Amino acid sequence: MCGIVGFLARDTRLRESLGEFVVPMLTCMGERGPDSAGLAIFSDDLPDGLRRYSFYTSVRTFDWLRFLEDFAAATEATAEIDVVESHAVLMTSATPAMVNEWLAARRDPIHLLSVGRKIDVYKDEGHPADISRRYGFTAFTGSHAVGHTRMATESAVSPAHAHPFTAGEDFCLVHNGSLSNPYSIRRRLEKKGVRFETDNDTEAACRFLEWRMREGDPLERALERGFDELDGFYTLLMATADKLVLVRDAFACKPAVVAETDEYVAISSEYRALAHLPGVKGARIFEPVPEQIYSWTA
Repeated sequence: MCGIVGFLARDTRLRESLGEFVVPMLTCMGERGPDSAGLAIFSDDLPDGLRRYSFYTSVRTFDWLRFLEDFAAATEATAEIDVVESHAVLMTSATPAMVNEWLAARRDPIHLLSVGRKIDVYKDEGHPADISRRYGFTAFTGSHAVGHTRMATESAVSPAHAHPFTAGEDFCLVHNGSLSNPYSIRRRLEKKGVRFETDNDTEAACRFLEWRMREGDPLERALERGFDELDGFYTLLMATADKLVLVRDAFACKPAVVAETDEYVAISSEYRALAHLPGVKGARIFEPVPEQIYSWTA
């Protein structure tokens, strides 16, 4: 049992309060997933040529300033870094290939969580209320966000195994449920050069969909292929640079509820996580039907 949440601000005035809307949703779902939690925030585009790289380290004394200095000297790329607790966001003109090559050579005790021009990802072990407080989620601003609270059932409790999972650029996925064929998907993708970082079943779904998008499918078409390829029970909530997308499997045994107004779209595993939102009593509230793709644009 896990909890998923998502919020998309249709009214741009709500973007300054994104964290204030999302944090109560995330903490409410702590009863469904007390082991770990994570949040992906999508904010304004960086200027052309720049990307955001989100990192995590379990080493509390890690020297991020030295990391930045070494990176800038080695790559000769523009770079600046923001550090919050065990996370850091590197903003640089370096390409993903340059960053990954440099990281592989150094073998620092850090984990790359996300890459893109809009996305930042934060995830850690512990109750979502504690994580939200430590990382200051309430102050976050942006157009849309996806969050997850995890009750581990099939792999380790660690930041690497926590959701959201990411692949490619400006794409993330959270999952409530379990897949029965993640290793067959993984073996197929590895033969195509796709690299995996964990043994979590959700990573298989995330990398399968991102692989299909790199092959030219829009996310919605990739999900249609997923109906045939992903075996198991799932509610999947995904975000790209400009949209939220929600889908449930053919049996739809994993819960989801949507509240939609002219000002926002909010999604959660349970209605109680939406009850605090402004205007929710007048919202269109519904339970997504099986194997129907719901997509909202920021």
